[in-house]
Amino acid sequence: MGLYLSQIAEADELLTNDPLALLIGMVLDQQIPLERAFAAPLELTKRLGRSLDVTELAQFDPDELGAIFSRPPALHRFPGSMAKRVQALCQLLIDQYDGDAATVWTTASDGEELLRRISKLPGFGEQKAKIFLALLGKQLGVTTPGWREASAPFGEEGSLRSVADIVSPETRVQVRDFKKAMKAAAKESAGAAS
Repeated sequence: MGLYLSQIAEADELLTNDPLALLIGMVLDQQIPLERAFAAPLELTKRLGRSLDVTELAQFDPDELGAIFSRPPALHRFPGSMAKRVQALCQLLIDQYDGDAATVWTTASDGEELLRRISKLPGFGEQKAKIFLALLGKQLGVTTPGWREASAPFGEEGSLRSVADIVSPETRVQVRDFKKAMKAAAKESAGAAS
């Protein structure tokens, strides 16, 4: 089974088969529609004219990479800062995982260790790290012991909370509805508190 995040078959195939592309898509998944974030790695390969290479991205001239991210349509709402974040991600992968993105999850002994590793990646806060861990477990078969507990509540069986649960057009709508309901409840609760 492949991922279904960008709504573009070629982009989703890249995400499914290239761990670096998946990490880059997850880094970019903030403050823009998720489909756009997860389509960006494919667009980046097109702009580079070749497949993603962790060493090349880490060593790219920062201004030049920023310009590649900024070229219309920009790969992100904040192309310059996201280009820097992707470079930082690639450098960390080189420094700590021999440049192999999949090593982040293939060598973790348990869910807690994997969550710690993901949390240390540039652009991954606690919630995003848990969502990514749930995505790995639910859709890519990365089921290190304790992964569901470490990714809670996102690893919960049958939940429709995040990108970890998007497997079809219907589930994408259900996840969006869940997020809207959560935002509305938070707004209502904040209004009641003031």
